[in-house]
Amino acid sequence: MRRWLLPESIEDVLPETAMALEALRRRLLDAFRAHGYQLVMPPLVEYLDSLLTGSGRDLELKTFKLVDQISGRSMGLRADITPQVARIDAHLLNRAGVTRLCYCGSVVHTLASGLTATREPLQLGAELYGHAGLEADEEILRLLALSLDLAGVSATRIDLGHIGVFRALAGRSGFDAEMEEELFAQLQAKDLPALRELTAGVPEPVRSALLALPECYGGREVLARAAQRLPAEPEIAAALAELGRLADALRDLPVSFDLADLRGYHYHSGVVFAAYCGAHPGAIALGGRYDEVGKSFGRGRPATGFSMDLREIVGIAPAEPAPRAILAPGLRDPALAGAVRALRERGEAVVGGLPGHDGSWRDAGCDRKLELRDGRWEVVPLQGE
Repeated sequence: MRRWLLPESIEDVLPETAMALEALRRRLLDAFRAHGYQLVMPPLVEYLDSLLTGSGRDLELKTFKLVDQISGRSMGLRADITPQVARIDAHLLNRAGVTRLCYCGSVVHTLASGLTATREPLQLGAELYGHAGLEADEEILRLLALSLDLAGVSATRIDLGHIGVFRALAGRSGFDAEMEEELFAQLQAKDLPALRELTAGVPEPVRSALLALPECYGGREVLARAAQRLPAEPEIAAALAELGRLADALRDLPVSFDLADLRGYHYHSGVVFAAYCGAHPGAIALGGRYDEVGKSFGRGRPATGFSMDLREIVGIAPAEPAPRAILAPGLRDPALAGAVRALRERGEAVVGGLPGHDGSWRDAGCDRKLELRDGRWEVVPLQGE
């Protein structure tokens, strides 16, 4: 076996892409800071009972598990940073009032989410704790839209849903937990034949409502159609009203609705959303409300947020020319050293030449060089070196 081969869906990030990733990470974290979001850095590995607390079965299958050689306890490599940030808010910061936190770090998945997806996403996100009103959901959705604009992949559609609709119907279906999960999976897949078979014994009007959910997608008219086709239950009416008020507040964004797109129903508790860009086949950012996660850490707090994979974003964003460097000859010259220092202080990258270099300096990222002209070191184009 070739020792340089990496596991399936795990790959190195080479210089040009790495530079684009880092530039985007800085740009977005700076934008988050400007909106009052404070950066946190949770650990890559935690005890399993803490890592999966509040997320239920939604993360368990995605999480790599191992044994801590010190304590003998089960540990896991994080598959999602959001529950860790909820733990920090609930258990470590323990602040009163609203707390805004952000993060960026690698996560590891046991299986890739798609044929071309990586098992090591670079997850970036923002979370808002301590406010149960729709103002928090609006703020998070606007920050999501701004983030995608800054990344050059503006959302062409942001689908809103509400986990309360599914929970209300599932609670009246008579299904046990296992069947409820199967129902959820078929709704996600919008597999109507499988749904008809699965719900054959479900009483009306719940069965018709469940079969209607995959067709409840599109513009604002979806809410009126859903109100007609779904039972007049208080939970459903409240969920549809919340979606309507949120859409009214976000008229300047490309908001639409999908009442069957309910990712992570063990995890989320209210409004959920997914952002899409152009012809890209899947969602490029996900989020929603998860008010119940903090309870598992001993402090229930209203919470909403979003996350995205920067590696995926960079892969679909328009390519920007990578900044190039200046080659400095390997000479011990005080004037040359001063010129190099001045260039670096202005933000230029300057590469020091080394003796015996056989390759091309262009491969090292250089497109200019420092050359002594009339007693002064000047930057000139690199010619074929």
